[in-house]
Amino acid sequence: MPRTIGIKRLLDWDRDDQASNLLNVDTTNNLAARSADLSQEVRGYWYQKSILTIESIHARSKSRHFNVKPALALLLTASLVIFMGIAPSNSQERKTARTITASGKGIVTIPTTLSQIRLAIEVAGKTPTSAQQAAAKRSTQVIEYLKTQRVDKLQTTGINLNPTYSYQNGSNPKITGYSATNSISFRVPNDRAGAILDGAVNNGATRIDGVNFVASEQAISTAQLQALKQATQDAQRQADAVLETLSLKRKEVINIQINSASTPAPIPVAQEMLRQSVAKADATTPVVGGEQQVEAAVTLDIGY
Repeated sequence: MPRTIGIKRLLDWDRDDQASNLLNVDTTNNLAARSADLSQEVRGYWYQKSILTIESIHARSKSRHFNVKPALALLLTASLVIFMGIAPSNSQERKTARTITASGKGIVTIPTTLSQIRLAIEVAGKTPTSAQQAAAKRSTQVIEYLKTQRVDKLQTTGINLNPTYSYQNGSNPKITGYSATNSISFRVPNDRAGAILDGAVNNGATRIDGVNFVASEQAISTAQLQALKQATQDAQRQADAVLETLSLKRKEVINIQINSASTPAPIPVAQEMLRQSVAKADATTPVVGGEQQVEAAVTLDIGY
């Protein structure tokens, strides 16, 4: 048979030393080309024959003048080609996995217990220096007050100095003075925000630029984990509903993708309402928080 030509030639070398020339590159190519269609049983046979032949050549090389190196090299190459060429492919043996993809969503509502406040100290002056110095003095007074109240995340968010203009009878604008503005922000619990706003205004703040209600970082982090759990369970329920309808059973989860676990945006407060409340000297500014929603989405690839 054509497939045994390599081994038969090797077995005849002890009778004819010149037979080694017959095992050339063409023979190796023939073995490699034919190896693809050999079965698992044939592979075992060729492997055992190759081992026995190598041992026989090695034994005969000790007693006769025989050039064993080319023969061994060629035989090992041919055996390796055969052995690897007929190895079954994993991709061929593995059945195509059947999967169902489901996306779930989770929403957790948490209370906003903190107020993120932005204040500004705006002062006018005839010269840039006078305006800036006045703004700095009043800003220092406001900041010192806020420090005594132990507010969180106190920081300067802006420093501006701009000229003010006068427009008369269509003439070119004329500089009449300068306006200096220092902006600061801080965070306090909702139940203290009203009194601190009033105190900041009494100590020199001239403008309330914004109040946003937020939840604490710990509350948001806990809510994100809860939302992820809800989203995962939601995806599993959807997959189970479809598979049960088709009389199929859910198996292992093959792939998991976390699409989002968003941080909720702060809830703003109407500015006009705050300004009117602060303007009333006989009452504390009311500050009432609301709720935030933390959302998460998860996609599952589930086998069945």
